[in-house]
Parts: sequence; structure tokens; C-alpha cells
Amino acid sequence: MASVEGTTLFTPYKLGKFHLSHRIVLAPMTRCRALNGIPNEAHVEYYTQRSTPGGFLITEGTLISPTAAGFPHCPGIYMDEQVEAWKKVVEAVHAKGAIIFCQLWHVGRASHPVYQPGGVAPISSTNKSISNRWRILMPDGSNTKYVAPRALAASEIPTVIGHYRQAAVNAIQAGFDGIEIHGAHGYLIDQFLKDGINDRSDEYGGSLMNRCKFLVQVVHAAVSAIGAERVALRISPAIDHLDASDSDPLALGLAVVEKLNKLQQDSGSRLTYLHVTQPRYVARGQTESHGQSSEEEEAHLIRTLRNAYEGTFMGSGGYTRELGMEAVSQGDADLVSFGRLFISNPDLVRRFKANAPLNRYIRATFYTQDPVVGYTDYPFLDQEGGSNRLQSRL
Repeated sequence: MASVEGTTLFTPYKLGKFHLSHRIVLAPMTRCRALNGIPNEAHVEYYTQRSTPGGFLITEGTLISPTAAGFPHCPGIYMDEQVEAWKKVVEAVHAKGAIIFCQLWHVGRASHPVYQPGGVAPISSTNKSISNRWRILMPDGSNTKYVAPRALAASEIPTVIGHYRQAAVNAIQAGFDGIEIHGAHGYLIDQFLKDGINDRSDEYGGSLMNRCKFLVQVVHAAVSAIGAERVALRISPAIDHLDASDSDPLALGLAVVEKLNKLQQDSGSRLTYLHVTQPRYVARGQTESHGQSSEEEEAHLIRTLRNAYEGTFMGSGGYTRELGMEAVSQGDADLVSFGRLFISNPDLVRRFKANAPLNRYIRATFYTQDPVVGYTDYPFLDQEGGSNRLQSRL
């Protein structure tokens, strides 16, 4: 993709039927504030704080079924009570003039019997557990090893696909403008995509085409239910988070892109966007990097996928203001999502526009259940002390 002269993070963008006033997106981030899986008034405040006229927001990962959880107190969208609770969030965001998509999530093997109905093993593409270099956060705040999952039988997979479909329908019922399917970061869909995890010998394993089958079926189910213009997808072909490695990340990414392009060619409509996480998401978020690619390899992979995809391309993963400006000006992304910086700076768009100092984020409060501390209490630029904190460094 050639550079787009004069394009910045503050250049308006037409995203399908949506008119965005800027290209700074709230990334989906697990925050563990939904007690008993129900969004509450704290969610209304949190998302409203980060809404701007013509801004675009993606919710935290939202569970598609009772088996989908792998963190404490994550919101779901499979019960009527959850749908009703999300309506309040969506209405508040819309009142600020922003657009909001719901990210649909199933963690697959990245779970534990404590999160599963009946205390059974979590489901996956495989019976292999996540290695001991990773730990799962338990409801009591402790961390422990992952357990061995149960590989889904091929006959069970249509039921899980149906959960994605119904969750998409429920999201629209809640008022969301669309949904993002979470196919990244070592969670259920990624467990089918990556050959470092998927060891199946049936039609969902082995060849690259077979490993993409579950993702393609989920996408088609969502599109058939709510329309392609309301569906987006997130992938991370080059990230080994939770042991989600692949022997050829570029081939995997291109295979997914080919499937999405074919959907457009066959149906005459395209997904709202493709959201791709870069490897530095892990490299900057962990104390050590496990087999990550070099910056040159990373840039080549992302640009190759960007050039191959026939639609809106969103980048994420460790972006700063400068890196975001560079990405859109060089044509490497149409939109850029920001996570940790948006946690600690509810007015991130304003701060970026003014090139103002940023609040430091406090990692220890990322996954607590407090409805205020580390969630809605970060100061705005015009509040006392809000302009004097230094930008954090990972």
C-alpha cells in the first residue's frame, strides 16, 4: 500500500456506513469488572469516558456462552440480562456520538474447570494444555497452571458456531453497531488456526485450508445472521501468546485474507474491517519475548497482509502516538487501536491531538474488580494533575 500523503490519526475516515472523525480506536481489553458476567454502571462510565463524536470503540472480550470464560468477571452476551445491561452502555456511547462494536470471545483451552459449568475441562481444538510458562488468573486473584482441555468432536463444532451466531444477533439486539470476532491471541479460533496447537486429523486439522475451516464457518454464520457490514475479525498470525505459534505465520495470515476477500467477491459485501495484532503486543507486554520476529520481519508481514486485504485494515499492538501517525501516513493501516494508553487516558484522542503528556497506567489494577480504581478514576487533561503525569514505559 502506497503512503497516503497528509493522512494523520485525525484525518476522517469512512468505515463502511460509519463516518469516523478520527482514526484512533479503543482496543478490546479485558478488565474483569462485570460481576457475575453482567455489565453495570461502571461499564457505562468507562466506555462513555472514552467516547468522542465520530470515534470508534470495541468492547472488551464478551463471552458467547457459559463455557467461554477464562478470566474472572468477564461480561457475556448470551443471556437476556446481559443484553439488557449492554443496552445502557451502548445508549450512553451513542449519546456521545460514537460507534461501538462488541467483541465476541471464547477462550477455548485458555480456561480452567473453575470457570466451566460443572467444573469440567475446557474445550479446544486439541487435548494439549498450555505450557507451564503461562499462568491463568483465578477468581481469588491467584495464578495457577492451565489444565488439559478436551478436544471438540467434529459433531460438536456446529453447536459452538451457533453460539457465535446467536451472540452476534444478541449484540445487535443490544444496540451495538456491529461485532468483532476474536480470532487472535491463542484463544479458541486461534487454537484451530495455528499448527503449533491444532493436532487434529479430521476436516478441521492438518492442512492450512482445514485449519481455517472453523474460522470461516464462524464468520459466515455471523454474516448470515447480521450482515457483513456489521461484522469484523481480529487475528494475530505472528503472535505466540499462550503457545499460539505457527510454522508459517505469513502463509496463515494470507490464507485468512484470501478467505475474507473471497467472501467479498462471492457476496458483493465485505467485512467492516480486519484487525491485525502485531508481535510487539507480546514482546512489550511480557518480561521476555518467546520466539518473536524481528522488526523487519514484522513490518514485512503486516504490510503484506495489508496489501493483500481488500478492505479496511486496523493495526494494533504497542502503538504510540508516533507509531500510529507513521502507520496511517505510510498506508500501513487505515485505523489504529490503542489499549493500555486508553486505559489510563480516557481522553486519549484529545491528548494525542494536543500532543499532551499522558497518564501512567497502573498494571496492577488492570484485572481487579474495583468499579472505580484503575478503571474510571484516571484524570482527564483539564483535571488537577492530569497534565503532569509522564507517559509510561513498558
